[in-house]
Amino acid sequence: MLTIVIQAGGQSSRMGEDKALKPFLGKPLIQRVIERLNPIADELIVTTNRPDEYRFLNIRLVSDLIPERGALGGLYTAISSATHPYIGIVACDMPFVNPMFFETAHRLMVEEEADVVIPRIKSEESQKSGGYEPLHALYRKETCLPAIEDSIQKDLWKVIAWFGKVKVRDVSDDEMKIIDPTGLYSWNVNTPDEFAKAVEIANNQNP
Repeated sequence: MLTIVIQAGGQSSRMGEDKALKPFLGKPLIQRVIERLNPIADELIVTTNRPDEYRFLNIRLVSDLIPERGALGGLYTAISSATHPYIGIVACDMPFVNPMFFETAHRLMVEEEADVVIPRIKSEESQKSGGYEPLHALYRKETCLPAIEDSIQKDLWKVIAWFGKVKVRDVSDDEMKIIDPTGLYSWNVNTPDEFAKAVEIANNQNP
């Protein structure tokens, strides 16, 4: 029922090396993300345009169906490639991604007949996407894929450009505090300092 897609298509320009493959507590960061989500996934996919570097993971690898089109292109690839009706999408650089969110999101999606269940938080970084966390969200393939395709055909490439065509269920800060009291679920590591801090937190708290 649930496909989990981990997106590893970024340039890692601020890190200076591929952050997905950078060792985190003795294993590549992306492997940590996979291991956290594997117990809830019926299917696991990694999207990457450098598949040779990720074959060691021994899971399905998919390259961008529409190259050079940023986050929306990546979202389209992820949802198109999934074989299950519900797709959880996460970035490869989230060391504390919380599987409980996707279990809760699936329940909300079914109970409330939503098409997208997504955190909407108050942070400077998230305001770039209207407060949404599109790379830590659950999508219904049947309704989301046509809406994304319509935006692409209209040359609208903002990652949430199509949200007005579907039923979006926001998950508030307060709701997320219940799901993930640490507040670390969506923290992505973009720089060496952030990476080192995440390792320190993982060593001390193991959240």
